[in-house]
Amino acid sequence: MFDVFDDLPEAELEQLAAVMKETAVEAGTCVITDGDFGYSLYCIEDGVAEVVVDGVPSPPLVRGDTFGEIGLLVTGRRTATVNARTELRLLSLFEHDFQTIRSGVPEAERALRRLGGERLSS
Repeated sequence: MFDVFDDLPEAELEQLAAVMKETAVEAGTCVITDGDFGYSLYCIEDGVAEVVVDGVPSPPLVRGDTFGEIGLLVTGRRTATVNARTELRLLSLFEHDFQTIRSGVPEAERALRRLGGERLSS
């Protein structure tokens, strides 16, 4: 599935899959903007996304990568701008859906918070 969710129990994966929405994004589209409110996270099913943090390009995100977890779970604000380099196929997890299943996905929340913490500390 997605790298951040590799070690999750099957029951948690099923709950996440039930609330995630598939989204297609055209190449050149801005998916999230640094400083905006973070109300969702995204998992890349296919395509390549460019990431810019504080005006500095970061390594691109590809199939299996996740982004948006910092704004959703840690700061409430976006800490990077992410643009679609190619057409993207994404799975989206919105805050209201996450809140609905939160108590049933503790390992997923821990994994996402860990990922966000690692990104903030680098």
